[in-house]
Amino acid sequence: MGNLTFPLLVTLIAVALAFDFLNGLHDAANSIATVVSTRVLRPHHAVAWAAFFNFIAFLFFGLHVAETVGKGIVNPDIVDAAVIFGALMGAIAWNVITWIAGIPSSSSHALIGGLVGAGLAKAGSPAIVWAGVTKTASAIVLSPATGFVLALLLTLIVAWACVRMTPLAADRRFRKLQLLSAAAYSLGHGGNDAQKTMGIIAVLLYSQGMLGGEFHVPFWVVISCQLAMALGTLFGGWRIVHTMGSKITRLTPPQGFAAETGGAITLFAATALGVPVSTTHTITGAIIGVGASRRTSAVRWNVASSIVVAWIVTLPAAGLIAAGFYKLAMLFA
Repeated sequence: MGNLTFPLLVTLIAVALAFDFLNGLHDAANSIATVVSTRVLRPHHAVAWAAFFNFIAFLFFGLHVAETVGKGIVNPDIVDAAVIFGALMGAIAWNVITWIAGIPSSSSHALIGGLVGAGLAKAGSPAIVWAGVTKTASAIVLSPATGFVLALLLTLIVAWACVRMTPLAADRRFRKLQLLSAAAYSLGHGGNDAQKTMGIIAVLLYSQGMLGGEFHVPFWVVISCQLAMALGTLFGGWRIVHTMGSKITRLTPPQGFAAETGGAITLFAATALGVPVSTTHTITGAIIGVGASRRTSAVRWNVASSIVVAWIVTLPAAGLIAAGFYKLAMLFA
């Protein structure tokens, strides 16, 4: 697939935005699971709150993650429509499979795995920017670990700050503060995750010679991706909300505040560094950290371990599916 007709280009961009929508749908739980499980907000109010902050995230962050995805995972010079199609379909297929199963896997790593799989299918190992892949793969371990440690520390700080309060007074105070922490986490989610789709659309436009020879992300792409993610969040991923909000551990408002704040700090740092991390991994690590601060038995480790298995499987699974879709696209090229 060389230069595309305009209808085919529009179709591929629409598929990318569909992935972004599914990302918001799939990852709505990341932003709202704690605030719903602590009953600070009703589910539909929570998704509206999260969607708003998902959308305005572009006002607060640069586009470092979009640049990493666009030119730091696969060499942009080998990217064509078939590679983008394969990557997106691999990520979408894996997202749908895990969404139906109620497994909070990573949309981000599904997309990265899809890019790598399609890139390998086209040009082999030289097509891959291994430094970028290594940085992203490292985040599979580092982002939940950072969320875990920060949430654990914040839980201890919160407990110390509330030592003279009655449980009812602490609950009331942190119900209000949890609105802020949920907003912060939603900002981090919108800032990191929407940029991955921006990078995909930008590298597609670059491959078609539509960016003037220099890779950048047009503003209309930024707005389109933020809007698609916000709309996906509005529809919510209720199966995964249940897993994230109650199956891993039980949360109180102070604990929900600690988990969301720890996760938000992790996402802000990763986005500033241009690392495409998984918001799912991050909030899961933070929730486990909060649960472990009470006692290790407060965490349902069998549920947590099954989630970790899904994390490990996501990159190769999405990559294999993407390679298959790339080969399929080439049959019609």
